[in-house]
Amino acid sequence: MRRETALAGGVVGVVVVAVVAAVLVPGALADPTDDRPVRPGPVDIADMDLSAGDVTGDTVVLNVETRLSHRGPPARNVSLRVQAVDAESGLVETGRSVDVGDLTAEGETAVSTNLTVPREGGYRVRAVAYRDGERVDSGARELRGLEALQPAYARSAVAFADREALPPISFSVAETDDERTTLAMQAALTNGGDDQPEDLEVTLTLRQADSNIVANRTTVPVESVRPGRTETVDTRLTVPSGYNYYIDAVLWKDGVVVDTARGAANLDPSETISVNETRQDVELRVGDFTRGDGGSGDRPVPEATGQPTSSAGPGFGVAVALAALVAAALLVRRKSQ
Repeated sequence: MRRETALAGGVVGVVVVAVVAAVLVPGALADPTDDRPVRPGPVDIADMDLSAGDVTGDTVVLNVETRLSHRGPPARNVSLRVQAVDAESGLVETGRSVDVGDLTAEGETAVSTNLTVPREGGYRVRAVAYRDGERVDSGARELRGLEALQPAYARSAVAFADREALPPISFSVAETDDERTTLAMQAALTNGGDDQPEDLEVTLTLRQADSNIVANRTTVPVESVRPGRTETVDTRLTVPSGYNYYIDAVLWKDGVVVDTARGAANLDPSETISVNETRQDVELRVGDFTRGDGGSGDRPVPEATGQPTSSAGPGFGVAVALAALVAAALLVRRKSQ
């Protein structure tokens, strides 16, 4: 009987320990259906869109819209770091951090950031996403040719004509003698826009080709040029005879240079000059969006705490304790028989 008594006492001890554990350690006797902590949902940088904001003579504001993709359980304390890195030196020109907060709904969230950079060269705009201070993804876009962006004060649809049969600057000899020659100058302007700007004027300068000395200069106001029309500006300039000259033309709008052109006048019969000018158009170019090293959606995600969800978990269940008690009772009864 001592053996049966000891076995019964052990069973009672197991039950007592289970009850004490249930009281003192919440969750030790947990129902498998109770809420348990789970991993937070992944956060990825899906895409980046760049646009130009305010443009001044020295700087340009880059409007950066970064789209964050989230799925699964909530992601807490999400933040975004956006930087503009100089394409030549690799140095960070500027950067900003944005607190996104918690992402609970599945889908994409647009995060807007403004970066002010010098209006020259190119940049690599990079974005890094963080969750609870941990880096989870990154992406970037290349941006070049910012000098092609014009400030508002320098924009004008009126420019010097540039056609094979209509050169921007032409001239004819109006009067001449052994010492002085008068040239009848003509500058052609085309309005390629929809507005009819005012406050336009053209400056014509004749420079002696060998010495680069200014022989004569004049500024002529421009009558209004209607949209889609081409108008000419006429004037006369007198210079010393027997020399060759470069003709420099500058189009001004309210004191701002908006276009330039150059021609040549050969008045020396023994030597001629030409305008050998290489022009290269600078265009704004935006590169494709690229993902960083953390861009894979299948990367492991560390477990978070304090985020409940419905799932089975480990622990002494109430059913397990009752089953042990019944089994012990049956064993005692069998031994007693």
